[in-house]
Amino acid sequence: MAISREKKEELLKGYLQELNLSEAVIITGYRGLKVSQVEQLRKKVREAEGSFAIVKNTLAERALKEAGIAFDADMLTGPIGIGFCHSNVGGVAKAITDFAKQNELLTIRGGMLGNRVIDEAGVKNLATLPSLDVLRAQLLGLINAPASQLAGVVAGGVRQLVNVFNAYAEKEAEA
Repeated sequence: MAISREKKEELLKGYLQELNLSEAVIITGYRGLKVSQVEQLRKKVREAEGSFAIVKNTLAERALKEAGIAFDADMLTGPIGIGFCHSNVGGVAKAITDFAKQNELLTIRGGMLGNRVIDEAGVKNLATLPSLDVLRAQLLGLINAPASQLAGVVAGGVRQLVNVFNAYAEKEAEA
């Protein structure tokens, strides 16, 4: 079905906006997926703080060029879907790779991380990164560790002093 020039320009603006908001982009092939399956994928990606769109190849190519993002033209062949990773790159990559494991009709072709082109293995590596919440918890643990160790050292000294006073008081009580 042909799309009018105005609609194409509108879609292009939307894709450019998504690209500007994204830290990474994941390109997939979706040939054979049902609409309900694509909707499930969109829902999972949205939950991971991203978005997923079925994109015409020519519009995707124009949007990537206008955004100044390097890309591999081989990724933009056949029917493609693009996962836009807004703030949680690892979470979106995990949502897409998990969905691809369950539905072999979805193929991961690669993507772009910043200005670098990554292949399918790179996307799968992104999926193994811990989530933002886990990273925050690890960072807080690192920050909190020296303080808790210092508190333990100070408490240990006080505890020894209390034990000495207690032993002295018991000795005086016996005498």
